[in-house]
Amino acid sequence: MATILHTGPDKDLAAQYFAEALRHHSQVDIARHLGVTTRTIRHWIANQSVPQSYVFGLQRLLPLEAPAEGEAPFSFIDLFAGIGGIRVAFEGLGGRCVFTSEWDGYAQKTYAENYPGGHAINGDITQIDATDIPDHDLLLAGFPCQPFSIAGVSKKNALGRAHGFACETQGTLFFDICRIIEAKQPRAFLLENVKNLMSHDKGRTFDVIKRSLDDLGYDIHPRVVDGAHFVPQHRERILIVGFRRADRVNFDWDALPLPKRGEHKLNEILHRCDGTEPVLPWDGDRFFNHAANSVDPKYTLTPKLWAYLQGYAEKHRVKGNGFGFGLVTPESVTRTLSARYYKDGSEILVYQGEGVNPRRLTPRECARLMGFPDTFRIPCSDTRAYKQFGNSVVVNVMSHVARLMQPALAGDNLEPELPLRYAVA
Repeated sequence: MATILHTGPDKDLAAQYFAEALRHHSQVDIARHLGVTTRTIRHWIANQSVPQSYVFGLQRLLPLEAPAEGEAPFSFIDLFAGIGGIRVAFEGLGGRCVFTSEWDGYAQKTYAENYPGGHAINGDITQIDATDIPDHDLLLAGFPCQPFSIAGVSKKNALGRAHGFACETQGTLFFDICRIIEAKQPRAFLLENVKNLMSHDKGRTFDVIKRSLDDLGYDIHPRVVDGAHFVPQHRERILIVGFRRADRVNFDWDALPLPKRGEHKLNEILHRCDGTEPVLPWDGDRFFNHAANSVDPKYTLTPKLWAYLQGYAEKHRVKGNGFGFGLVTPESVTRTLSARYYKDGSEILVYQGEGVNPRRLTPRECARLMGFPDTFRIPCSDTRAYKQFGNSVVVNVMSHVARLMQPALAGDNLEPELPLRYAVA
C-alpha cells in the first residue's frame, strides 16, 4: 500500500509523514528540505512528536509508490488521466489502477515516468470498446474542461466555434464516460471539471449530466471545492461523486471538514534561496542553481514581455476591465494556474524586488502548487510541463475526496442508509 498524500485533521499526521520520510532520506536531507537544523530532527525523533506546521513540507518528501501486490481493497480506472493527479490520491488508500486512458502523448510520457510497470496507457477513449475495459469498483475521470471553462467558452465564442456539448472534439466525451458506466456498473465514480460546468448554457449542460447519471442508476453528490483549502492557489473545481443507487450509500461531504481556506501561502512552494532548497537528483539544476542559490534567470520576464504585460493591463484598467497580470509575493495565495501559463505566465508572476522584472513559477514550483510531491518526475519540456500542471488537479483535494469515499469502497459489508464517516488512519 502506498503511504503518500493523505489529507485531513489527523492529530499525528506530521509524525506519520516524518517516520516515512526517515525511511527514504537522511536526517541531514530532511533538515535541509524543511529549513531546520539536524538537532531539531533529532529532537523530533527523541520526543516522537513533530509540529503540524511541517505536514506540507514532509508530504513532498514521500515517494510515489505503486500499491503492493496482492488483493487491493478496491480497483479503479483512470480516464482522461493527464499526469495522474487523481490516481495518486486513490493509490494512497491502497486502490489498484487497472486501466488508464490519456490521449496526449506528452502527458502519457509524464504519466509513465511516474507510474512505471503495470498496464499500458490507452489512447483515445472514443475508440475503446467498453467491454475491453477491466471490471472495476471505481471510475475516475477529469474529463476535458475547455468546452465548459470561462476561458474556453470565451475563446470559442471569439473564434465562432461551438462549446459545451456542441464541441464535437471534446464536449461529447462525457457520454463516453456514460457508456462505460452503463457497461461496467462500477460501485462508484468521481468526475472532476471546472466550476463553470454548473452554469454553462444557463445550467442546461449540468442538467443533462445529472439526468444522464441518474438514468444510469446512480445517486450523485456534486460539490465545488477550492484548492486554497490545501495549497496557496485559488482553484475552484466541481467534483461529482456518484454511488450506485441500489447500494443505498448515504454519502456526506461534511463528514470530513475542509481545512480553513487561505492558510497556505506561496512561500511554501517557492524555491528557497537561503541554502535550504532540497537537491533533487531528477531535477539537477534544471530549475534552480544550487551553487548560486537562485532560480534560473530564464524564468525572469524579458523587458519586452514585462513592458507588454504592463501596457496590456493599463489599457484594460482604463476601460474598466479586470484583465491584467497577477503579481504575487511569498505571502500570497495565487490565481488559478492554467494550461496557458507557458505563454507569458501572466496569471502568477513572482515579485523579485524593486527594479527587477518578475518571474514565472518554475515547473517544479507549479508541481508543488498543485500538491505533487518533490519525488514527482518532470520529463517533458517546460512548455509541456506548464500545460500538464495547468490541466491537472490539486492532489490534496483529490486525497480529501478519496478519504470521504473510502468507506464505501473498502468492502461490501456497509450497512445501508448509514452516513459515511471519516475513519482516522
